[in-house]
Amino acid sequence: MIIQTSLLRKDFTVRKKAGRFRRTRTTVSAVDGVTLSVAEGEMLGYIGPNGAGKSTTLKMLTGVLTPSGGTVSVCGLTPVPQRIQLARRIGVVFGQRSQLWWDLPLAESFTLLRHIYRVPAADHAMRLKYCRSLLDLDEFLDTPVRQLSLGQRMRGELTAALLHGPKVLFLDEPTIGLDVLSKQAVRGFLGEVAAHGDTTVVLTTHDLADIEKLCRRLVVIDHGRVVHDGTLEELHATYRSKRRIVADLDASWPEGLTLPGAVVESVEGQRVTLTLEGATAGEVVARLAQAVPLRDLSVQEPEIEDVVARLYGQARE
Repeated sequence: MIIQTSLLRKDFTVRKKAGRFRRTRTTVSAVDGVTLSVAEGEMLGYIGPNGAGKSTTLKMLTGVLTPSGGTVSVCGLTPVPQRIQLARRIGVVFGQRSQLWWDLPLAESFTLLRHIYRVPAADHAMRLKYCRSLLDLDEFLDTPVRQLSLGQRMRGELTAALLHGPKVLFLDEPTIGLDVLSKQAVRGFLGEVAAHGDTTVVLTTHDLADIEKLCRRLVVIDHGRVVHDGTLEELHATYRSKRRIVADLDASWPEGLTLPGAVVESVEGQRVTLTLEGATAGEVVARLAQAVPLRDLSVQEPEIEDVVARLYGQARE
């Protein structure tokens, strides 16, 4: 495993006023016993509500914070005591932090990073060519970073994080604040990176569309503890997400009509919405077509936002 943690914990001391001259100290566990194993080449979605412990976990994995307990290994190294060696093997993109030089053209930032990481010129040129092609960097390579749009700068940040050939890429909210086209460009690029299989990606985000499009495995953390670790399909199965059929009819919905394997959720004029209950979409559509004349229909997959919201609520209870 390229990332391994066991009962990883991070405690912080919070001081509060307890009178005019006295303060009390309380220990808060931001991360409370997280055990993870991430295989080489895997793309892992790591999500949770604000304050759940996502960013704290990433900071311990990258050597920024010292754990209060447990063990952690990344690329076979212990992050804090071996942070210099680790820095050469990982890439990091934090949505609100930049590793680019503000007043320099983007291309010069890339050149400086080549020297900092001591990347051979041929390797650097090959990786930069790959990123330029997939992220359409050429039109703003000579533009100072301070003049770039947020979407352009994020594409530059992703390139900067990959130019030294890291084994693991940590992404903290990489699409935050981006417009639709920029999000598509970033997601498409990350999908290409994942498809190559030689870079492990750990992605934290509040945009669950990122998770749906990019990650097969999803780890959900709440109050510092893992409350789900598995595929999206397993998450939907655990919380009994329901698929829906929305049908536009050529006639009114017959009063009292029931279909085996489905429940009528709503009827609005000649549009009916059915929730699947123990039957496949094909079975219900066939029964529906026999019962009423159809004009159009669609099958809607369950919204991940609804499932995760339910999971958070259950974890807090």
